[in-house]
Amino acid sequence: RRSPMKVAVIGHVEMAEFALVERVPEPGDIVHASETWELPAGGAAVAAVQIARLGGGCLFMTAIGSDSRGDLVVPGLTEMGLHAEAARRPSDQRRAFVYLDSEGERTITTIGERVGPEGDDDLPWEELEQADALYVTAADPEVLRKARAAKKLVATVRVGKALAEAGVQLDVLVASANDKGETYAPGDIEPAPRWVVRTDGSRGGSLETADGTTTMWKSFPPTGPKGDAYGAGDSFAGGITFGLGSGLPIEKAISVGAFCGSRAIRGRGPYAGQASQEEFRAWHESQPLSP
Repeated sequence: RRSPMKVAVIGHVEMAEFALVERVPEPGDIVHASETWELPAGGAAVAAVQIARLGGGCLFMTAIGSDSRGDLVVPGLTEMGLHAEAARRPSDQRRAFVYLDSEGERTITTIGERVGPEGDDDLPWEELEQADALYVTAADPEVLRKARAAKKLVATVRVGKALAEAGVQLDVLVASANDKGETYAPGDIEPAPRWVVRTDGSRGGSLETADGTTTMWKSFPPTGPKGDAYGAGDSFAGGITFGLGSGLPIEKAISVGAFCGSRAIRGRGPYAGQASQEEFRAWHESQPLSP
């Protein structure tokens, strides 16, 4: 029998306050929120929770603030099934305010510096050698070099210049076809990623190999009640990472990501609509996904 798959995520986390509104206010306007709630979120946390829901667990390594909000992060993530390990920073916890409107759009204001683990943090780096796949959203070059011990390494382009400085080859770089903050051009990172996956919203996206060959992939139609777009892209990235860790080829790992992204938008906030292990298994059995 194959030993249980191990997947990890390294990156940032935000304490996010969500406000459900009819519409986002215009300058000088006032709107009423029908519901509000606060929980740990952000790209890395959302991807890690999606991975945990697919596979039963996920190691999440992050950095948190030293204030009262920072105290809430690890317990909150642990309740959602993560094995969370966090380095403390002397600053306040990064947070976010998120409008969720009646059209399902999310509008985000972040407050505080986006921080991730650093190579000299006292975190269980040795566990990365056992990881079948690892996803990174924030790190310094030394962390990326440690991360390369994983069998498959996935990162978002938002990791920034640390990707160019680390000198390690990614298996997958996740970028965007239309978000100015998530673009990638050949030569930005050396050595070049094996694959670049660009997302393009409901249209799907593209897969580009290191030699420049590009193919297109399609998204899955959403199912269930209409929710909002918060966390759909992060759930997509978590799904790709889980698929690669399962031993699937890149095209089929993208299908897993697209499945997770399409399910995420049926719920309110980052976690309510994420795909469960049971529905993933049912979907998996209906797809030609064997490697």
